[in-house]
Order: sequence, then C-alpha cells, then structure tokens
Amino acid sequence: MKKCPYCKIEVGGNPTKCPLCQSRLTGEGESPYFPEHPSLQFRSFLYKVQLFIVWAIMIAGLGLDLLLGIRFPGFPNLHWSLFIAMWLVAFEFGIMKQFKPGTASARRVTVMVFWILVLLGVTSYCFDFFWLFRDWILPITIAASLVVNFALTMLDKQGNAMTYLLTGLLFSVIPFSVMYTLRKDMPMTWGICLIITITVLAGAIIFKGRAVAREFQRRFHI
Repeated sequence: MKKCPYCKIEVGGNPTKCPLCQSRLTGEGESPYFPEHPSLQFRSFLYKVQLFIVWAIMIAGLGLDLLLGIRFPGFPNLHWSLFIAMWLVAFEFGIMKQFKPGTASARRVTVMVFWILVLLGVTSYCFDFFWLFRDWILPITIAASLVVNFALTMLDKQGNAMTYLLTGLLFSVIPFSVMYTLRKDMPMTWGICLIITITVLAGAIIFKGRAVAREFQRRFHI
C-alpha cells in the first residue's frame, strides 16, 4: 500500500499522488480499484484532437481576417472569420453534445436541425443567398427531419419521440403559413413539404393516436 510522507496516511489502489496534499506517494501500489477503459481513453483523445482542430481553424481564420485583412471575394466589408467562428462554436457546444451517451435519437435530430437551420439562415442572409435557403434548403431539411422523426416515433417504445415529431410539424406549418400570407407565389418545395407534413400527421394519428392525444393533453393541459 502506498503512503504519503507528509500526511502520514496510507492510500489504497495504485494512485501516484496523495488525495490530500497532492504530494508524490511512496511504497508499492496495489491493484487499481477501478478498471481501466481503453475505449474511453481513446474516445477522450479523439475529442481533444477535434477540439484542437476547431480552435486552430478559428484562430487562423480570425488572424487572417482581422489582422491581415484578407476578405472573402465579393464581400470586402464582411468579416468571414466571424461566421466560421459561429459555426465552429455551435458545432462544438451545440451539435457535439447531441452525441453524448443517453441522448435520445429524436432529440438529436430535432436539436441539430434547428441549430443548423438557424446558422444557415444567418449565413445565407449575410452572403446574399437567402432566397436559396428560404425556397429550397429550409423546406427540404424540414421535410427530411419530419420523415426521420416519424420513423423514430414508430420505433420508440417509451413515447419520448412524439414530442419532437409534433415540434417538427409545428416548425413546418408556421413558416408555410407566414410565407403563404406574405407571398403570392408559393415555391413547389414548400407545397411538397406541406404534403409531407399532413401525411406524417395522419400517420402519427393512425398508428399512435393515443400517444398524440396524451402529448396534446400534457402540453396544453386539456
């Protein structure tokens, strides 16, 4: 058993430092109390590698843009490095957290799609391709997420995926209603997205009718 020469205590297992004063222990160690997990250590190493890459790209972009004055072609007054930093920060602290163990698949899909669409909306507006985002990227992404969440709801035995499916339906109906009110010509992609939304809602009612009713009762207290 290892001993601390300063605290005069014995420490079991095979640690290298005293838990009280952090001094180096002396003596022979015992078998460690907790087993080692090489897979977790390797996963932690990969996380640190990607974290370093993210910070390196962010620092390099900010240096090239703000210090050296290198601008994006066609946008001389736009600081492109800030958008890269925005995407990387959202990826690191928002999207990466969705892959931690115990996170429900439906929640992963909904949260990831939400943040990606927000970032794409801001980026497209500043880089003058908001029309592409509004008429194509947004409805296609929403429709795809609805199909994925519908499949996850059908496979879910706990009933937790229904919340995210109904949230996705809401994300589809609200933008369509706003655009239909403000615009005379509705893009075909939004029409297809609405058809998929109604189809998914009908499927949820047919296959999971009681779960849909319980979700509405819980959310709206009816």
